Amino acid sequence: MQISKTKYSRRTLIGSLAALSGAAALPMPAWAMGKMGGMVRKGMDELSGAKIDLHIGSGTFATGGRSGHAIAVNGTVPGPLIRLKEGEPVLLSVHNMLDVDSSVHWHGLLLPFQFDGVPGISFPGIKPGARFDVPLTPRQSGTYWWHSHSGLQEQAGHYGPLIIDPAGPDPVQYDREHVILLSEFTPMHPHNIKKKLKVSEGYFSRQKTSASDDYPLSAEERLMWGRMRMMPTDIADVSAPNYTYLINGHGPEDGLELPFVPGERVRLRIINGSAMTFFNVRLPGLTMTVVQADGQNVRPVTVDELQIGVAETYDVIMTPTEAGAFALAAESMDRSGMAQATLTSQPGRKASFPALRDPPLLSMVDMGHGGMDHGGSHQKPVEPMDHGQMDHAAMGHAMPTATPTDAHGGHDMGAMDMSGGMNMRDTSLLPDSVKVGPGIDMVAMAPQDRTGYPGLGLGDVPHRVLNYRMLQSLEPDHRQRAPEREMVLHLTGNMERYMWSFDGKKFSAVGDDPIRFGFDERVRVKLVNDTMMAHPIHLHGVFFELVNGQGHHQPKKHTVIVQPGSSATIDVTTDEPGDWAFHCHLLYHMHAGMMQTVSVAFPEGV
Repeated sequence: MQISKTKYSRRTLIGSLAALSGAAALPMPAWAMGKMGGMVRKGMDELSGAKIDLHIGSGTFATGGRSGHAIAVNGTVPGPLIRLKEGEPVLLSVHNMLDVDSSVHWHGLLLPFQFDGVPGISFPGIKPGARFDVPLTPRQSGTYWWHSHSGLQEQAGHYGPLIIDPAGPDPVQYDREHVILLSEFTPMHPHNIKKKLKVSEGYFSRQKTSASDDYPLSAEERLMWGRMRMMPTDIADVSAPNYTYLINGHGPEDGLELPFVPGERVRLRIINGSAMTFFNVRLPGLTMTVVQADGQNVRPVTVDELQIGVAETYDVIMTPTEAGAFALAAESMDRSGMAQATLTSQPGRKASFPALRDPPLLSMVDMGHGGMDHGGSHQKPVEPMDHGQMDHAAMGHAMPTATPTDAHGGHDMGAMDMSGGMNMRDTSLLPDSVKVGPGIDMVAMAPQDRTGYPGLGLGDVPHRVLNYRMLQSLEPDHRQRAPEREMVLHLTGNMERYMWSFDGKKFSAVGDDPIRFGFDERVRVKLVNDTMMAHPIHLHGVFFELVNGQGHHQPKKHTVIVQPGSSATIDVTTDEPGDWAFHCHLLYHMHAGMMQTVSVAFPEGV
């Protein structure tokens, strides 16, 4: 079914698509008979070809002695690996076998907005027993993923990987690849998790500070945190022991093995398909060379560890030169648990995994109080660019720009004026565009660009850790236009009440005024995080360029981590018309309101 771009507004288009997603009830496929409501398989099959069918069903998932409700696609968690080829058409046919509405969002893919898969924004959702067809000719290559955008189904297992092979030669040379899909499993129903977070946002925290713990805080510092009604250990809303961390659907006790032959160049396609977890990924004894970020090729950069935010992807190359077994350790950012797999040259040989490290603590910098902390002094500097080759006028440097500054989060509480000179709730600092009310309980006083920060807990480790300023696009873009305008959006929230928003405005699918762009505008967007949590912000429909000091080599991404109390700046060219979702990819933050619609006008005469 083709939809004319010229005859439909967003609301009428969604209504028209209802006929498509509400097609006649479908017969259950033979493979699914007897499985719906039964145990689902761990791991993922691979699907390719001119037509790919996805059947969304439910069942029970189990790992490590825990079991609970799951939503499986084609009978597995994760769902199948979809493998496409750039330039080759495919029909993606989604069958909803649930008794509730569902959807599939193709995360990072460029396609007409009516097939993007976000109920209430780009289509009405897929009714129980109905089918939704997505005709697609990929215009890109790289590592991506797909997931539900309905309710909290993503938490329950409705997600899977998607790889698009390039039409021409791949600039990344490798002998073997492994898809590494990171996620979580919980026996608790997602709606119960949401309810408990709303009642008490610290309900799942097992790392609270007290006078008798071992955290490096003085009595004065503990009193200060108490006065602010905050905890320096408030790193993750949900974590272990409520979560079991998974790689390709396998928990640590499953002993997942990834084979290799010594001397091979092994490509790991790392996808963070979790609902709420940032992971710190490392393979002790091996280095990783990052070659792709969010599906886009980057200049190779070698590191020992990287932090991957929810919804991000990184492709890395490693070359184990000797036989043996290596631990693939994906430690949750709050260091409460770890997803595990063994990279091994000998089946059955297991690696020894590192112990969980001490939990990180938030600092004054994470509260948006500025200042510098040199906890990242072990980081190796990024090689400088040849700025003499840049056309600075074309880059729009006459405009206000985001200037990256080093602001690593240490524990220097002395930066705070203990006399109360710093008012963390001074809403007079906010612009008129921000709606002030009970949804805001913190305002960053001096937010800094922290694209050079490797992530909470990684600023002072004694090895190389990836940060955004290390990323450079593989090919330069000398056609970059200067931004024509600049806008600022504030990431806002009330942690105690579990209220999250953009500019203090909670998302509503009805009556919201979207963020509007003209067709093919060049806009610089500054994201200011007024909260003490890191937010992975995802823009549907387009790739943006991260302003990270790399000139014509600014990396393209679809998701950016905005560190606590800081800012990040992106350049967006709005050349994909339609209505697109723009949201925090922490699932419960999005459902609590941190989401908006971005509306890009169609070109005149189309």
